[in-house]
Amino acid sequence: MSKRSGILEFAVLGLLRESPMHGYELRKRLNTSLGVFRAFSYGSLYPCLKTLVAVGWLVEESAVDSDPHAAPLAGRRAKIVYRLTAAGKEHFEELLAHSGPDAWEDEHFAARFAFFGQTSKDVRMRVLEGRRSRLEERLEKMRVSLARTRERLDDYTLELQRHGMESVEREVRWLNELIETERAGRTMRSPDQRDDNDNNQENGGRPEARGTA
Repeated sequence: MSKRSGILEFAVLGLLRESPMHGYELRKRLNTSLGVFRAFSYGSLYPCLKTLVAVGWLVEESAVDSDPHAAPLAGRRAKIVYRLTAAGKEHFEELLAHSGPDAWEDEHFAARFAFFGQTSKDVRMRVLEGRRSRLEERLEKMRVSLARTRERLDDYTLELQRHGMESVEREVRWLNELIETERAGRTMRSPDQRDDNDNNQENGGRPEARGTA
């Protein structure tokens, strides 16, 4: 299995751990929730789903079977819903526990980070620190390369090199903040908490009134 298909497998299992979905729902979640999969198509997703069914990590059910109250579909094929099996859940948890070098790479890290809410703290720390180390190595190589070739580059190529370095530097600062948060035992805010905080700021820092007794 290629690295790219392995990342897709990981993301599909993670999304189906939340709830069963049919193919279109999965593709939509991959595109909207996990930006790294925007380029994926049905041509990539369905072979992955068929493979996961074949190895016993997913099962296929008709939409009617998954919802006993749903009315039968007249003249149309029922949508296939994919559900995670117990073996699939166990396999996904094994993948979540993995924190080796491939978890630090660009595409795999984005997918791993999307499921940090389901990942243990010690694994999160190893992945974050590994990612930071990888980027620091990359940044040092970029600086050395730029110092050697600066005189031979035109202004536009030089700006492109600087832009790449600044992007890596920003991610390193972001990782430093995340690692500090993890070490301090603080948790990331949920979307609801962020919304509440925004409402409080709009109300002069006071919690919004929920009603009177």
